Amino acid sequence: MGFYVALVVAVLAIIILMKTAKVVPQQAAYVIENLGRYSRTIQAGFHILVPFVERVAYRHTLKEEAIDIPEQICITRDNVQVGVDGVLYLQVLDAAKASYGITNYRFAIIQLAQTTLRSEIGKIELDRTFEARGTINSNVVNELDHASATWGVKVLRYEIKNINPPKDVLHAMEKQMRAEREKRAVVLTSEGDRDAKINQAEGEKQRVIKESEANKQLQINQAQGQAEAILAVATATAEGLRQVGEALSGRGGMEAMQLRVAEEYVKQFGHLADQASSTLIVPANLSDISSMIALATSVVKQQAGAVATAGR
Repeated sequence: MGFYVALVVAVLAIIILMKTAKVVPQQAAYVIENLGRYSRTIQAGFHILVPFVERVAYRHTLKEEAIDIPEQICITRDNVQVGVDGVLYLQVLDAAKASYGITNYRFAIIQLAQTTLRSEIGKIELDRTFEARGTINSNVVNELDHASATWGVKVLRYEIKNINPPKDVLHAMEKQMRAEREKRAVVLTSEGDRDAKINQAEGEKQRVIKESEANKQLQINQAQGQAEAILAVATATAEGLRQVGEALSGRGGMEAMQLRVAEEYVKQFGHLADQASSTLIVPANLSDISSMIALATSVVKQQAGAVATAGR
């Protein structure tokens, strides 16, 4: 009999120990009630409760949670129905508020996220829903965080997973995008042709300008060359006449000139017989060589005197 009593006492002790000794894991919080009223919140570690008076009413994890937001039908500003779903990240900051501030904070946040998302989608057109995801996510987080402040829950971020327009709208969007791509291709091709023609015209213009400048420079060079040649011939002629004049004024100069004239006269007269024509014209004063020499001497003296005067 004593054995059974001891066994019952041992079982009761174990039950009381289980009721009073609590080990809270890391990143968790337990809400303790004392006879049905909130008593305290215990964090990670070993805790002793008053048997049959205190109990663990709620258990909360303090880790960041990811909640799936089911797909719902939203109507855009241009009256197009789209299916939108997402994922929500939240964290319990105050276990007591999460326990007594609302019955089920997860359900409430999901419903609030869906209604807020419908409101945000209704503010923009379909074409902007894809590019405005970041703005929509930020607006949803701001609304949820403001509403959940009294629930002891912090909404960290919200992400839209999928935006599913109707199939006919998708086909229309694909046609529009295809048309836009074709339009851009035509525009780029035309711009390329235009730029190529402009470049060709500019190149032709530059070629004509370069050719005209080259011709101009060539004419200038030729004119300068001719002028320099004429100047050189004139200078050489003047120098030659000057030297002839100096030679004539020297001793024996006139005699040498007369001899040279006579030799040239005889030489050139001898060429008359070499002509192919059968007719030979002979000067009437052929024998009067002295008169020809005197005439040539007079001409040379006049040229020498002109050169000497020009030199002075």
